[in-house]
Amino acid sequence: MTPEQVTMVQESFRKVVPIAGTAADLFYARLFEIAPEVRPLFPEDLGEQKKKLIGMLATAVTNLHQVDKILPAVEELGRRHVNHGVTAKQYEPVGAALLWTLEQGLGDDFTPPLKEAWTETYVTLAGVMQNAAASASGSKPAA
Repeated sequence: MTPEQVTMVQESFRKVVPIAGTAADLFYARLFEIAPEVRPLFPEDLGEQKKKLIGMLATAVTNLHQVDKILPAVEELGRRHVNHGVTAKQYEPVGAALLWTLEQGLGDDFTPPLKEAWTETYVTLAGVMQNAAASASGSKPAA
């Protein structure tokens, strides 16, 4: 990620924070719409899960400019996801749901360059999680 992309992601996330609850609702609704097979991986009551999602996003975005500081936490998150039955292919609809949610929440501010910056952010963090998950489970890391 370029420094400009990091700044774009961080500045755009500040616009999401005031609507964090709505964004979390949109995210999970969209995720379960495009990948209903992942619904059983989540608790029936998503209240706490939504808080965790926004909290992790906030931590990751806030520290994108110093990504090395958050890598251990991101790797640990990837390893924990293995214990919940998450597979590598399930990261794709999560990324799609995230980008869709940002587009809904940011509207016209979600420009093609911002979408590219968020895509790069997600691909980077998901890749770290997938590699840690693969190491934990003994399977091949994500390409």
